Amino acid sequence: MNVLFINWKDITHPEAGGAEVYTHEICKRLVKQGNEVTLFTSRYKGALEEEEIDGVKIVRDGGRIGVYLKVKKFYRASRDLDVVVDEVNTRPFMTVDFVKIPKVCLIHQLAREYWFYKTPFPLNYIGRYLLEDRWLRKYRNIKTITVSPSTKNDLMELGFRDVEIVYNGIGVEPLERIPSKEDDFTVLFIGRLSPTKKPLDAIESFKLAGVGKMWIVGRGNLEEKLKKRSPSNVTFFGYVSEEKKYELMRRAHLLLVPGVREGWGRVVIEANAMGTPAIGYDIPGLRDSICDGKTGLLCDPNPRAMAENIKMLYEDEGLRKRLSENALKWSKNFSWDESAKRFYEILKEVAG
Repeated sequence: MNVLFINWKDITHPEAGGAEVYTHEICKRLVKQGNEVTLFTSRYKGALEEEEIDGVKIVRDGGRIGVYLKVKKFYRASRDLDVVVDEVNTRPFMTVDFVKIPKVCLIHQLAREYWFYKTPFPLNYIGRYLLEDRWLRKYRNIKTITVSPSTKNDLMELGFRDVEIVYNGIGVEPLERIPSKEDDFTVLFIGRLSPTKKPLDAIESFKLAGVGKMWIVGRGNLEEKLKKRSPSNVTFFGYVSEEKKYELMRRAHLLLVPGVREGWGRVVIEANAMGTPAIGYDIPGLRDSICDGKTGLLCDPNPRAMAENIKMLYEDEGLRKRLSENALKWSKNFSWDESAKRFYEILKEVAG
């Protein structure tokens, strides 16, 4: 098939996150299966207008807003397409209005609370309580792929009629057994140092627990503020390679995952594959990737509740070991190859 993906970011974008990793992992496997895949996306400073990565043709035009204006022209100039994948990241591309061939909606999570972190007043209230639901309702009759039961439930409540879950995979082979951990009890935070990921909550919960040491991996606009608020037993690694990331996951005892809302929580499963359970806020996405009491722990979304769980697992080595073993087993259920296979089957069904 000839498939066109539309998303406002690609894997190379400075703000690329889990959604872009998902898209790229699926797309490059679709190419390996013999399909032709193009991703139309926004152009950022220093980016090429067009390049090929892992067999995926990436075409960039327009900026954060302009890409929504450019997509219609690009689609109309494209030839022999079989299916279009409209990837929704807060604002849809409204392909329902101009794409005449079969199409699929791909949505990782609803924005909901994100409006209050990403946009100023009064746009935040307009977006949260008016625009988002109005935009998405236009997609109710379109075949939709999402990544977790939480988002599927949100979409079904909006009247979506045909939603299927295709889970995230993981980019590492799960370990055979629980590895040796740091001598000192160690908690880990990995993610963008931005308000929606709530890294300050992770630091505050660690401080309240008063045990061990903490590692922080990632960069973002809160980095300097976080460093000023952190005690000496908190180490900032900044951006690290994939190899270094998995090494830190192997050595840490716990992963801390606060946040506002997630599509799934891929970092949870990656840590699980390294034998490390997670303590996460009880929010959409994380309540799917963390099996509470089995592969990790969910807590009320505040630092004090997370701190209580940190301290409990610090003191209860038996529970910590049991969660680690279950987390490692759980991680073996997720594979990019299997996810791409199901994604292809859906595209084929839609394209007819």
